[in-house]
Amino acid sequence: MRISLVIPVFNEAESLPPLWEKITAALAAAGEFEAVFVNDGSTDGSLEVLRKLAAADRRVKVVTFRRNFGQTAAIAAGVDRAHGEVIVPMDADLENDPADIPKLIAKLDEGYDIVSGWRQERWTENPVTRRLTSLAANWLISRVSKVHLHDYGCTMKAYRADIIKGVRLYGEMHRFIPALAGWQGARVAELSVAYRPRQFGASKYGISRIPKVLLDLVTLKFLNDYSAKPMYFFGKIGFWSFAVGVLAAAIAVYFKATGQKDFVETPLPVLTALFVLVGVLLVLIGLLAELVMRMHHEAQNKPIYAVKEEINF
Repeated sequence: MRISLVIPVFNEAESLPPLWEKITAALAAAGEFEAVFVNDGSTDGSLEVLRKLAAADRRVKVVTFRRNFGQTAAIAAGVDRAHGEVIVPMDADLENDPADIPKLIAKLDEGYDIVSGWRQERWTENPVTRRLTSLAANWLISRVSKVHLHDYGCTMKAYRADIIKGVRLYGEMHRFIPALAGWQGARVAELSVAYRPRQFGASKYGISRIPKVLLDLVTLKFLNDYSAKPMYFFGKIGFWSFAVGVLAAAIAVYFKATGQKDFVETPLPVLTALFVLVGVLLVLIGLLAELVMRMHHEAQNKPIYAVKEEINF
């Protein structure tokens, strides 16, 4: 099978029939394909609509969660069950245009492992509250991840199956798949795609997601730089904390020796104890993290490298 679509669904009953029509029209000449719809705890009748679509066309595959687990879990479930050589996640709300799928795959065939959609016309009606926020977020993610994209939030991307199936998804990390795969050596390209305003229902995303994105970005940075050696992260901070404590102790001793101030007249002894204690604790946390990572790799027999190709094995 050449193409697998992965489509998370949460309360999109009205959008599903026209979406399937657009998909079948866009991929009529693409050969064999499948669409894995993941019903993420919908409560509006989406499951009934998906059952009807699946009964009418065997290319429609449906996975139903017991409750709402979020978009990352839905994408992960769809990817795990996809059989295509190319996997294309997309939204179910008609904001992504299925007509762009052949363009993404054609770009992928130029030798790339990931082709990310870029919705250039998005947020034109909200230039301050949404557009500037989106630009700032994508700039920050690109700087931290070193994988430069204009639209990390666009769900529609084309992946080679072996690339995306090698990325472990958890939390809310689906938007960072290109960065996670890029660190493994994947070639990433970007292509302009159409953006269609939502026709039915209300958006599930808003400004409230900004803190989550920032926290996920901190996690991403830690995973990239320190997941193999967490001691370097905790140890560095612990070292500087210990150094500040020693400096505070030296200043306190200097004041005492020169007769300027006694120990009880300054907060320096308290600061010394605080920073030295924090420094020691951070180093110990680093040691514990090292032990956890060692047990994690040994228990799963998980390699610390990624192999792109093997010949004659």
